[in-house]
Amino acid sequence: MIKVSIVMGSKSDLEVMKNCMDMLKEFEIGYEVRILSAHRTPVESHEYAVGLRERGIQVVIAAAGGAAHLAGVIAGTTTLPVIGVPIETKALGGMDSLLSIVQMPKGIPVATVAIGKAGAANAAILAAQILGVSDAKMADRLQDYKKSMAEKVLEDTNVETYTGSN
Repeated sequence: MIKVSIVMGSKSDLEVMKNCMDMLKEFEIGYEVRILSAHRTPVESHEYAVGLRERGIQVVIAAAGGAAHLAGVIAGTTTLPVIGVPIETKALGGMDSLLSIVQMPKGIPVATVAIGKAGAANAAILAAQILGVSDAKMADRLQDYKKSMAEKVLEDTNVETYTGSN
């Protein structure tokens, strides 16, 4: 069952958003991917957003670079939670994307994650957490994921020990 919609402003964003898709697969969350542009396909973006809830989508992850208005367009059209992923740009390193997504007007929230690949993965984890509020199996998967992360860190805890020349 498809619960998450991933939209991105350009096919070139796919390389970054693969991290999101891989994480959603890890959590066994069904998703769909669409290329839509807030600026080049505004009518199609609006039409797509209007029909999300009716199709069973529960969370939207929207990625864009530069004047990254896609997440805001989607958030302004639906009542579903929207997570924005800023894509790194050559001109400003993604700060333009970040500010375009995070600076939403009152009443149109977009949860915004880090720029680039880490943000794409975190968007999927945040989507899983949103779904986990009402899905006990998802909450269990998240708990297992966090436990696994902690175990990996603890495996690397003792990097080196030096006792001196006594």
